[in-house]
Formats: sequence, C-alpha cells, structure tokens
Amino acid sequence: MRLSEFWALMEQEFGAGYATIVAGTHSLAVLGGRTPSQALEEGEPPRTVWRAVCADLDVPPEHHYLPDPKRRA
Repeated sequence: MRLSEFWALMEQEFGAGYATIVAGTHSLAVLGGRTPSQALEEGEPPRTVWRAVCADLDVPPEHHYLPDPKRRA
C-alpha cells in the first residue's frame, strides 16, 4: 500500500477534513500509543497503520479497500 492509498482510505472513511484530525490525535495501542501520523513518520508501513486504524475504530470490512475504478455502479 502506498501512502497516497492510506490517505485516500482515511478520507473515504472519515471525510477529507476529519481524516487528518483522526490521524493526528487518535492514539493506537497496537502501535505503541502512537497516532497514525506519528507511526507513519517513524517508518511504519501504511498498510500496518491502516489495519490498526480499522481494528481500533471498527471500520467495516467493506470499507477496508478503495473502490475498483474499473467497476461501474
């Protein structure tokens, strides 16, 4: 997962404005009490951080991935 995908998923789940607030303020025990932003800055892989966010904030499984751009609704 690229960092841009991480942020796209955060924005998809929490909204453009709130995603940065969640990333900067919500501490995750599984990441040693760091916020998502801190974990990313310290080199934690984006996928690991996203999975931690999903688990801690009960993100529904159907929201764990970006929509397939080839698939039309």
